[in-house]
Amino acid sequence: MLNRRHLRIKTLQILYAFYQTEDAEYKKFEKELFGSMSKMYDLYIYFLLVFEELEGFAVERIEERKLRRVASQDDLTPNTKFIDNRIIKLLKENQELRGKSESRKINWSSAEKNDLIKKMFLAITESEIFETYMDSEDKSFADDKQFLIELFKTEIANFGLLHDFLENETVYWQDDIDLVCSMVIKTIKNAEEHELEDEINLLPLFRDEEDEVRFVECLMRNIVDRDAENNELINKLTKNWDLDRIAKMDIIILKMAITELIVFPSIPVKVSLNEYIEIAKFYSSPQSKVFINGVLDKSIVVLTNEGLIKKTGRGLLT
Repeated sequence: MLNRRHLRIKTLQILYAFYQTEDAEYKKFEKELFGSMSKMYDLYIYFLLVFEELEGFAVERIEERKLRRVASQDDLTPNTKFIDNRIIKLLKENQELRGKSESRKINWSSAEKNDLIKKMFLAITESEIFETYMDSEDKSFADDKQFLIELFKTEIANFGLLHDFLENETVYWQDDIDLVCSMVIKTIKNAEEHELEDEINLLPLFRDEEDEVRFVECLMRNIVDRDAENNELINKLTKNWDLDRIAKMDIIILKMAITELIVFPSIPVKVSLNEYIEIAKFYSSPQSKVFINGVLDKSIVVLTNEGLIKKTGRGLLT
């Protein structure tokens, strides 16, 4: 599920493009923001569908070996533990996954995608995780689950050709992979074994969609609306710096943090401060963390004295 940090990161990415575009239309970029969040869920569906595709190649390989002119005993009585994996079966039979795949037009059916899955399958069959699982006599639900989690973490999520494919599909997915992978792992972990029927459920994109959508809309709109005031404050607090020489990403992160401090009375000051310093570590220069921390510390003093930071609830000003 999308967390607040990832919502801030997605807003940052769209704002960077917005401020780089001359005569930018706000509505167009707001639409792009929500489109990028929806695309993240597409990636989640793509990953969940991978297991069925891999199982399909395993079945195909078994059938091909049975038809060999000189088939060995192993060819005729193959090890079917992988294709019998109950978690994969649950994903194959999951109607919600099937419905989302069809409505979002997500599948691995093109020649390019098919080739990618085939190469992934061949790489997986040579892995120690796969070999250990296939050689084990443990056929429990728990063993199937643990194997699939380890396979995904070590082989699928780190498969280089998969990353190349994702990068070519959309610029946003490279930043989404870690969070989406955690969603996939959580989905598998949550699979349950029941006496009559096993169960696996998909995760939603949002924990509370109405609240998170409102947060993103409010954050982005106010950052753009407050642009002149934010520039004035940042100029004031960096008077020994030439604004044109400060990294554009740093400026946008500062604008986001300052706006959040003012606009969201229920978010503690420390939370906003820590979040944007952490984001700066990954999305700006190595020196940005110290610079942004210093400017935000000053901005909190100025905005508090001007009565612009108004927090409700105990402990929100610290």
